[in-house]
Amino acid sequence: MRILVDYRSALRARTGVGEYIHQLVREYAAAHDDEVALFTSSWKDRPPANLAAELRAGIVDCRVPVAVLNYLWHRMEWPPIEALAGPVDVVHAAHPLLIPARRAAQVVTIHDLFFLEQPERVRGEIRRDYPELAPAHARRADAIITSSLRTQRLIVERLGISGDRVYCCPPGAPAWRSLGRAPNVPAGGYALFLGTLEPRKNVGVVLDAFARLAEAARAPKLVIAGGVTPDADEWLARISRPPLAGVVDYVGYVAEERRESLFAGARMLLLPSLDEGFGMTALEAMSAGVPVLASTRGSLPEVIGDAGLLIPPDDAAAWASMVARLAGDDALAGALASAGLERAKSFTWARTAACVRRAYRDAVRRRQSRASR
Repeated sequence: MRILVDYRSALRARTGVGEYIHQLVREYAAAHDDEVALFTSSWKDRPPANLAAELRAGIVDCRVPVAVLNYLWHRMEWPPIEALAGPVDVVHAAHPLLIPARRAAQVVTIHDLFFLEQPERVRGEIRRDYPELAPAHARRADAIITSSLRTQRLIVERLGISGDRVYCCPPGAPAWRSLGRAPNVPAGGYALFLGTLEPRKNVGVVLDAFARLAEAARAPKLVIAGGVTPDADEWLARISRPPLAGVVDYVGYVAEERRESLFAGARMLLLPSLDEGFGMTALEAMSAGVPVLASTRGSLPEVIGDAGLLIPPDDAAAWASMVARLAGDDALAGALASAGLERAKSFTWARTAACVRRAYRDAVRRRQSRASR
């Protein structure tokens, strides 16, 4: 098979969706003999010179702005991918909307349905296009890839999709250079929030919790890492004023090569999200031996199991209490770190790639069946 994978979400800053695609392609190309190519498009950003060799994949790079191409694809369903990339057997979108195709089997990725459940909390083309178009696109897709059983169930129930067309392919744990062999709970280590500063990530409850701790002189250092959105302005303003000034450090987006050192200094990871399709940072922390405090929402309970502490996302007092407890209780921190290390072993990219391969092959069969009718 010739497979074309939409790599645009990983082209500049690899957040959760981009990291999933990057690591999936790396493992898939190494493990299977299908021909894999990456599709990129941007007016100014070009793929790194070593990307093809690193991922063992071809590259189809179009100098077309992402926003322009997405509008044409989403609203006009043109141009077909074959006009840009030549013949392919499978075209895999990294998002919930189909990439137009003449003959290729069409696969979409749906990590969560937050854009349907709370559309007022998303922005840009996600707000403009996803709620209106994604349900119909999902029903037309030859296969749907998702990363958790919870989201798989929601896709079937809410979008009216046959269960045999939705493939739950969770991501794999990262391979750290030095972390992951033992619990990582440094005395005096900081609490870490890692993720894009957007409404769904619910940064406000963490700031409320640390304001309580700071006023009681019980606050450990909090490090916030991640790219900003316009919704982050209020949070960034808060951390510059008492009682959070001097307690909270914002370090911006952290590239892949710096993530291990970021986890190495962390006593705990905080993940208070209102929804997560999977929660890649939770798996990263568990595989690094860092204890996890996470929300009870979305797929986080499924991913973390009993290897972390789960807290309602709107209970600032509970977050403050658990942060203070974990900062001072070495036995609890060690036990959670050990449990996380063990749980992370069940997530491998080899399993992800094998699952996605089944989805691709089934998608091709479905496409051929439709074409023969």
